[in-house]
Amino acid sequence: MSALLWNREFALEQTAGDEELLEELLDLFKDSAAQDFEQLCRAADAGDAPGVVAAAHSIKGAAASLGIEGVRLLALEMETAAREGSVDCALAKKEEMAALLADCREL
Repeated sequence: MSALLWNREFALEQTAGDEELLEELLDLFKDSAAQDFEQLCRAADAGDAPGVVAAAHSIKGAAASLGIEGVRLLALEMETAAREGSVDCALAKKEEMAALLADCREL
């Protein structure tokens, strides 16, 4: 799970130390990231770079707000490549993202 690079202290700061709120936000992240990841995969498989941009951007922002740097960095990489018109990064690294998001289930 170290690949997640989760900064729990940062995430807790975002909730003003409210552990219960952090748990709720993590649950929301897990659900939204799963949906966004499905969208990312569909877009990548279809060669839809703007679709990859939208999905990766959503994942990136949600991960950033909770200090989940591993997910944020990978989503940024996918988003950047897709903004340049290529879905190759998303295709090549979707299994890595799937593994990171599976690790998030343990948070």
